[in-house]
Amino acid sequence: MMNKVRIAFLMLFVSLGITAQELNATIVVNFDRVPNANQQVFRTLETQLREFVNTTLWTDENYADHQKIDCSFVISVLSADNNQFEGTIQVQSSRLAFNSSYSSPVLNVNDKNFNFSYNEFEKFTYDQNNFDSNIVGVVSFYINVILGMHYDTYSDKGGDNYYKIANIIASNGQSSGYKGWSASESGNNNRFYVISDLMSATFVPFRKSIYLYHLQGIDLMSDDPLKGKEGILNAVLELKKVNDVRPNSLLMRMFFDAKSDELVSLFSAGPIFTKSGDLRNTLYKISPLNATKWNAIK
Repeated sequence: MMNKVRIAFLMLFVSLGITAQELNATIVVNFDRVPNANQQVFRTLETQLREFVNTTLWTDENYADHQKIDCSFVISVLSADNNQFEGTIQVQSSRLAFNSSYSSPVLNVNDKNFNFSYNEFEKFTYDQNNFDSNIVGVVSFYINVILGMHYDTYSDKGGDNYYKIANIIASNGQSSGYKGWSASESGNNNRFYVISDLMSATFVPFRKSIYLYHLQGIDLMSDDPLKGKEGILNAVLELKKVNDVRPNSLLMRMFFDAKSDELVSLFSAGPIFTKSGDLRNTLYKISPLNATKWNAIK
């Protein structure tokens, strides 16, 4: 019954809006490490990106102002040569818990394979089928990942449509010559692997865990914290299924980059959860890099 209420809440979320735009995005362009930087160019870039992200219509749904998805993009420019730039981009998003003012982190990814060209005041246009600008392509890619993961938190595999769009952008990006789009690049820590893993059958339990964690976990915490903790434990057990076949995968690292502090906070407060030991032991196995944090779970 409670799940039906929350699904109905989602339908209300997307049907009663007074404005169509979906995102409440913060954009920061940091150029402190660029010697003799033309500050005006970077400030213009920041302003243009803010307007581009926050005024483009990314879905066919309607969102009221207070229902927009909070997210942020922090671009750190590390080098500049005329209109060519190298740096990183960190992307984060969150969503409100049901019947609460609490905002739960959903995505936290630091993309270090980011280079782009930019001429001051050049026009930014979103077209999922055409790849004319890497900065537009990268930002648009991550916006669709944000949307996909957001909808995954409300329904099982709810983000399919947005992952498909992100995959189109990634496919087009592979022939662009820019970094971060190709499977042939060293390691598995780039945009190609983000979207290929999200769409892979191997990672279906990961997506199910996102759904369980939020709809049957976070969304219950204000009314029934013990039931909410049980839902989060079930989500972590789903993650173990992924870890059993793909240990230390990119998606698992992304999950814990977003959720590790929240997990410790939730299970170090409130009513005593008798299965905290099961949770802690599972977390030790699937995310050993955060073992110090897991020690705080009681």
